[in-house]
Amino acid sequence: MFSKEESKKIRQEFWTNFGKRSSKKWMLYDTKIKEVNLKFHFDTKKAQVGFVIDANDELIKAFYFENFLSLKNLLKEEVSKELIFHDCFETESGKLIGFIYIELPNVCIHNKKTWDDVYLFFENTMPKFEAFFITYKDVIKG
Repeated sequence: MFSKEESKKIRQEFWTNFGKRSSKKWMLYDTKIKEVNLKFHFDTKKAQVGFVIDANDELIKAFYFENFLSLKNLLKEEVSKELIFHDCFETESGKLIGFIYIELPNVCIHNKKTWDDVYLFFENTMPKFEAFFITYKDVIKG
């Protein structure tokens, strides 16, 4: 069991190492669509990579989620058949977002032995999400 401070330090170390290891500049928040971003996530149970749809207006969130759903077959073909679609995903802070993602289970940010697997997962998966977004941005925008 780690204290909050120890956990924070380990998390910072993971993300710092990932930044050093991966010299690529990821798209993440630079989608030019305010409500749609790409996200890396890693906690004590899993790692995730995916699209986040974050809008205060439920109609806007639903609009973008539907646009992604219209591309579902292409997404599964070009990114992964393992994609998970959640139109109402609850974040750790309790916020409800749309989340379309791939998950790597059974990894833990507190266990450095799993970090290499997560680094590879992130490095191999995010480029597929980015390429898909670039190709279908106009459809996603609506």
